[in-house]
Amino acid sequence: MAIKDGDFVRLDFTGKIKETDEVFDTTLADVAEEAGILIEQKEYGPIPIVVGGGHLLKAIEEAIIGVEAGESVHISVTPENGFGQRDSNLIQLIPMKEFKKQGMNPVRGMKISTDNGTGKIISVNGGRVKVDFNHDLAGKNLEYDVSVIEIIEDDEEKIKSMIQLHYAYPNMDLDKTEIKIDGDKVSIKLDEITRFDQKSYMDVTFARFRISKDIWDNMDYEKVEFVDAFEKKVEEAPEEEAEE
Repeated sequence: MAIKDGDFVRLDFTGKIKETDEVFDTTLADVAEEAGILIEQKEYGPIPIVVGGGHLLKAIEEAIIGVEAGESVHISVTPENGFGQRDSNLIQLIPMKEFKKQGMNPVRGMKISTDNGTGKIISVNGGRVKVDFNHDLAGKNLEYDVSVIEIIEDDEEKIKSMIQLHYAYPNMDLDKTEIKIDGDKVSIKLDEITRFDQKSYMDVTFARFRISKDIWDNMDYEKVEFVDAFEKKVEEAPEEEAEE
């Protein structure tokens, strides 16, 4: 069965900068380790996406249409179809005093977040700090090697794949996630780690919205609800010490 727009799939991929052959992203732990970009707390393995859902670059999603599970494809991506050309207007000088107000000591290579987005400090000179707000891969020609691991057909597995994608929590146990489907309604009860160990309320809310939107847009369900159940924990009484 060939992939079509709207399909739920699992992919392995490795992305390289064409000019330097440098690996900048991969789902494969051994490739990441060899390239020196392994992140210890990251969980590697095939990632789930919805084809056409905007989860990867549009050029990648379009290139895998017509590909079957078990097949691989090599994709060349120009800056126009990737992360855009570099824009000199996105390189800005920020007074040092603005960093001091935040208790920050700016150094070259540091990533910062402002109202203008995420930028990287490229120089610190006296009272001024030069920050580049271009994407790190702007202006780069990219090469992707993509392997289609699975085309997901079961509705419950499709929903779980979106939970995996949008929560991206290392200790998440999808086997403990409960999915109930009743007509056009989906109820989701997440495992406790996923529910309670997220960074912030906003992160959780945004993740749940993204999961719901992918279900609305690509499956035949109109309502998605998340069920939070809280159970009282009963502490066990300590065992009495045995008499001598």
